[in-house]
Amino acid sequence: MTGEQGEWLSDKERRRLTRRPSDQLMIATLAGTGLIAAFMQTIVTPIFPHLPQLLDTTPADASWVLTSTLLAAAIATPIAGRLGDMYGKRRLMLTLLLIMSAGSIIAALSHTLIPMIIGRSLQGVGLGVIALGISVLRDIVHPPNLGKAIALVSATLGIGGAVGLPIAALVAENFDYHYLFWMATLMSLGAFAAVLAVIPVSTLRTGGRFDYVGAIGFAIGLVSVLLAISKGNEWGWGSPLTLGLLIGGLLVFVGWGFFELRTADALVDLRVAARRPVLLTNLASISVGFAFFVTAAALPVLLESPATTGVGLGQTLLIASLCLMPTGLVMFFISGVAARLSEARGPRTSLILGAIILALTFGLGTVLMTEVWHIVLMSTLVGLGTGFAYAAMPTLIMHAVPPTETAAANGLNSVMRTLGSTAAATLVGIVLSTHVVTINGVATATHEAFQVAFLLGAGVAAAGAVVAYFIPRRELRYGDTASIPAQRDPAQ
Repeated sequence: MTGEQGEWLSDKERRRLTRRPSDQLMIATLAGTGLIAAFMQTIVTPIFPHLPQLLDTTPADASWVLTSTLLAAAIATPIAGRLGDMYGKRRLMLTLLLIMSAGSIIAALSHTLIPMIIGRSLQGVGLGVIALGISVLRDIVHPPNLGKAIALVSATLGIGGAVGLPIAALVAENFDYHYLFWMATLMSLGAFAAVLAVIPVSTLRTGGRFDYVGAIGFAIGLVSVLLAISKGNEWGWGSPLTLGLLIGGLLVFVGWGFFELRTADALVDLRVAARRPVLLTNLASISVGFAFFVTAAALPVLLESPATTGVGLGQTLLIASLCLMPTGLVMFFISGVAARLSEARGPRTSLILGAIILALTFGLGTVLMTEVWHIVLMSTLVGLGTGFAYAAMPTLIMHAVPPTETAAANGLNSVMRTLGSTAAATLVGIVLSTHVVTINGVATATHEAFQVAFLLGAGVAAAGAVVAYFIPRRELRYGDTASIPAQRDPAQ
């Protein structure tokens, strides 16, 4: 290696690049890391109703155990992406996995609210490894294998959550809840060891200075907006706190945008982000994130509500988790098909197809929600649609940005998905909490409430398909592999 790339490497690192592992092993390592990171999102779901008693706090304060993870992930992902572009994506992945491990240990030792929130926030910071892992693929995987690899690692967000939920439920039902976090610690350290041993050092780096002012402005604006959206129903949408956070956050983003446009080493290159393929892909990502999270917000409530109400299906948490597992499993098995479709017809086609499947699924859900198999069918179809969409979005982003901005651009795309998921959780929560009927002394959401929630999912997914339709058919490609010298794939 010579030139600008070579100056980042020691002699030992150069020698290691000549003996790099197979594509399959590297893809498996990054996919496994993504699975572990995604598992951190659902790890407290089985114990969430019991957190007020476990942590000696109020239900409102206990909700911060979930909210803190969401906020930390949303803030850290694009910042970690920019740092990865500057100092090496592999190095940042290792750093985030150590932070995730530290958070898991703190949570495992926690018996009160504040340490638990700190631990969960650090786990949220570690979720940035998924977007970084997708970006690393562009640097290390041979072009023929890249599409399938991106589809697989993108799907880990759904797979980890869907498969991890019943595992977490089993542990929570049979052991002390702290074992969940010790398990998470071991998994995080295992992922750290695997990335350290298998993934080659990142050679393509942008250099320059980190945009601290931009990072702080981005964090303040994003926290304000996400807090207003996620807590508005609890605090009151017309309360000074909610309105102040929402309006203040939007004003901060306006000022942040002007600053970023005038900064040489900006956290986010807004000129690139404003390009039609990137902008429309990010807008479509909001809709896909929204539709995907409707299942997480509505289906467990429908499954676990008492059957005596005539609305719920009366299932246990474990059975409900198993009913939702097809979402992740289908995302995993469809990833190869989605990659082949993207290669043959373009990732735009895969994104449109995924959004249409999601819209039709939720439309079907408005009339099929009275039997357990109906929910399993919905879960399966949501996995199918999300699998096609998630496989396409990172590819569209990578084709539209230069290699030196891959991680930052994917990080921003991840934030767009989070924004959609947060909006879905809030709106579905409002619908289910404001349309309630009391039957036999049990209050539950009405049949019509679930229909409205599914119609919201269908409408937003359909809007995403329309947005995706206007993504240009002809893509601007900057190249498929960025930092590993051209080598013949041993598998070919």
